[in-house]
Amino acid sequence: MKHIQWLLATACMLAVCLSVSAQSSKKVKNLSPEKWVKSKVWNEGLKAKPHSSTNLAEFKAQYEANPEQWKAAFRWLASHDLTAIEKGKHPIEGTSLVVSVEDSKNEPLEKRGSESHRKHIDLQYVVKGTERFALLDHESSEVNCEYSEKKDVIHYDYDLSKTTFIDSVPGEFFLFFPSDWHIAKIATDKEDQNIRVIVIKLDYI
Repeated sequence: MKHIQWLLATACMLAVCLSVSAQSSKKVKNLSPEKWVKSKVWNEGLKAKPHSSTNLAEFKAQYEANPEQWKAAFRWLASHDLTAIEKGKHPIEGTSLVVSVEDSKNEPLEKRGSESHRKHIDLQYVVKGTERFALLDHESSEVNCEYSEKKDVIHYDYDLSKTTFIDSVPGEFFLFFPSDWHIAKIATDKEDQNIRVIVIKLDYI
């Protein structure tokens, strides 16, 4: 009899816990993108935050559509010394993700190509130096090549006067979704153009 009572009590406690967990998950899912980002439920201990240019609604939607991949990416970033780790490709164990640690140099705008991707999201986190990015205006930009299925990239001609330029900020990462037509590694006004940038390509769902 006591054993049955113990089983019933345990079952009740489990049901309550599951109910509380479900309610908590529902509350998180119902948060606005801005409040969701501020809640840090996504960051896996990563102290960096998305740059103010990030489409937060898209970020939240993509995270919720593919949480395990995003968790793995943020967990990896949070658990490594990004300024000291060896440059090159670093697979994230248990996933198809590969982290690219790039020691690079900004170049004049005319030497940099524009791009966007259809299958992937670019997560770019500058951990040394300052990198300048450009966001292209859709209405005045035109595709100038065929989409490369193999490289998942397409390029554009663009109107410089309608292009937005953004410099990287310490402790903030960039997310470039398929709708973010962009240019990376543009020379800044600073004397030192050397940078270290961490790049992860996540699946676009």
